[in-house]
Amino acid sequence: MPLAKATGTDKKNQDQLIAGGPIPAHIAVIMDGNGRWAKRRGLPRIAGHNEGVNSVRDIVEACAQIGVRYLTLYTFSTENWKRPQDEVSMLMRLIVKALRDERDKLHQNEVRLKVIGEFDMLPGDVSGELRDAMEMMKNNGGLTLVLALNYSGRWDLIEAVKGICGDIQTGLLKKEQITEEIMARHLATVDIPDPDLLIRTSGELRISNFLLWQLAYSEIYISHQLWPAFRRTQLYEAIKDFQKRERRFGMVSEQLHSKKNAISKAYRKVQ
Repeated sequence: MPLAKATGTDKKNQDQLIAGGPIPAHIAVIMDGNGRWAKRRGLPRIAGHNEGVNSVRDIVEACAQIGVRYLTLYTFSTENWKRPQDEVSMLMRLIVKALRDERDKLHQNEVRLKVIGEFDMLPGDVSGELRDAMEMMKNNGGLTLVLALNYSGRWDLIEAVKGICGDIQTGLLKKEQITEEIMARHLATVDIPDPDLLIRTSGELRISNFLLWQLAYSEIYISHQLWPAFRRTQLYEAIKDFQKRERRFGMVSEQLHSKKNAISKAYRKVQ
């Protein structure tokens, strides 16, 4: 089944977005505000998590339609184990249910699934469903959906350092050879480009131990919408804001424009 195309007003909005500037190749999202969304409606917290799944479904579909190549969702952090046990148990059951409900559609739409985090620490039914879904979708060539589960940026860095130390001990690497590229190869996100855009919902101004190395040059967009209310309309607003940014990567504007002009001239010569 091919990916359903946008229609009507949404198709017009997507066309304008694509024409308006570069689409981020990799978007990372801190999905915050499920509990507050439920509380404001007098509902149990799990109701917010349930509605948050609908937001995930809509954002995944929209990203695939507009050409985003990687979407990383901060699904469950290592710190989330500190929450009340009944909420954690319900979250784990919700992850299993969502995977069972969505994996066939994701597979049909060429989505590839990847998980980053302390995988083996997850409950057996969760890790089992994840392994089955990743195996099913491993050869797909569309959007790569990355779920950060039992993940923290500090854990990621510590594991990378352990891996580098191991390579030094076995003689595969000398300490003088350690570079940013070597570090990146030992992170959980190996083979995934750093995020171009980080979106955080609920208005909070922190990155909550998420992708600490990878976010070094990411553009950050804060939405005041709580995650269960965040849909593709808000996603498009975040991308429009991204398209207005000048990403200098340490350079000044003049250097950046000179580099772009040089690339443009080289391209015209090839043509």
